[in-house]
Amino acid sequence: MSVGKKLHELGYSLHALRKNLEGAEHPDRNAQFEYISAMVENFQARKQPVISVDTKKKELVGPFRNAGREWQPKGRPEEVNVHDFPEEALGKAIPYGIFDMSRNEAWVSVGRDHDTPAFAVASIGQWWKTMGQPAYPRATELLITADAGGSNG
Repeated sequence: MSVGKKLHELGYSLHALRKNLEGAEHPDRNAQFEYISAMVENFQARKQPVISVDTKKKELVGPFRNAGREWQPKGRPEEVNVHDFPEEALGKAIPYGIFDMSRNEAWVSVGRDHDTPAFAVASIGQWWKTMGQPAYPRATELLITADAGGSNG
């Protein structure tokens, strides 16, 4: 009898991991979010830009499998490498997202080197030149909300 069959008989089944556990809550957590919310409302009331920034999942560049799907002629899926060895990649695509909270618009810069603070600053600069300044020609301030991970740190 296979191990899998025996485990099934014992009431086990395969499950993906579920992100559900959080660490201890900081005593000022609610006050922190209330402060951020008040700042956002203040900036928006004064027609000043408010953006939320974050780095998204990095992807290997090249013929690698990912969880997505794409349209191809029936019966002819695109072929990819059997193994995803990073050393075979042409690099990594690093998407850095900037979301304009007032206009409900987003900008994504895609880097290919490292997720660094310099990349984050350059991405925000490109957003400002391309989307921010035309949308907020009288802006004198910019509020940026971000978590503390990756280049945001």
